[in-house]
Amino acid sequence: MVRSVPRHLRDDRQRDFIRFFDQACRRHSPWTVWADFVVMSAASISNSVDKDHAGEREKTYAALASKYDRSELECLSRMFAEVVNGLEENPDQDFLGDLFMALELGNEHKGQFFTPYSVCRMTAKMTYGKDLEAKIDQRGWVSVNDPACGAGALLVAFANECRLQHTNYQTSVLFVAQDIDHVVGCMCYIQLSLLGCPGYVVIGNSLTEPCSGIDGDPLIPVPGDNIWYTPMYFRDVWHYRRLGQVMDRVIRVFPQQTEPRDVLETEAVPEPEPLDCPAPQLLDETDMGQLTFF
Repeated sequence: MVRSVPRHLRDDRQRDFIRFFDQACRRHSPWTVWADFVVMSAASISNSVDKDHAGEREKTYAALASKYDRSELECLSRMFAEVVNGLEENPDQDFLGDLFMALELGNEHKGQFFTPYSVCRMTAKMTYGKDLEAKIDQRGWVSVNDPACGAGALLVAFANECRLQHTNYQTSVLFVAQDIDHVVGCMCYIQLSLLGCPGYVVIGNSLTEPCSGIDGDPLIPVPGDNIWYTPMYFRDVWHYRRLGQVMDRVIRVFPQQTEPRDVLETEAVPEPEPLDCPAPQLLDETDMGQLTFF
């Protein structure tokens, strides 16, 4: 199936992506190829750092890959390379979201009409202010949340605004996203991961099952199988912040005894609920501090 290249593409990276995409669509529908490509790419990134979910996601990857022959898998690989290179050359864009809409893959029944990136940039500029900088100075970091993230355009725009304001979002901002659509959520995960945004994407209904953190703090989300942690979330600075939260919780559950007791009490002491605190991974960095995980 060969289609004409959509109009209004940003650059040659997107045009090359479409070219490889069309080649992969010769035996499969465009939606099937897009969905499989997104989920396989997300699984590849996740499995490089998140060992707790690697087993099931590797099975999913293998099942999807078995549908394609060697040449088609090569096209999927080249598509991913165009995403990586496109965001490397111009991080200030919604690469996958723009293509998703240009290919007319959105589901109007789910309300999948992505906000234009220019609007997201304006929103990010309006959101960033002195109060945010003050919170970072006080606590060391802040969190931003998009409960209907789509491909992550709002969060990507906020990361770029932080960069323009000379705020290191890799160490100062926790990105939390949620979307009801699995494929769209994985699109957001891919872009946040490639841009080095620490955080996670939750696949689920924000209205009925909003993502929440332990003790109301987003640093450690309530455990679940549909949480996708970005590679930067495993950086040492975020790992030690999570450990700090765990220790604070232990202290609250087992407060220090301030008065002596005459009788030895034998009643059971309640145990704190276990926290799903992902262990840090060894991530390679370039001389400029850029994350690499391939």
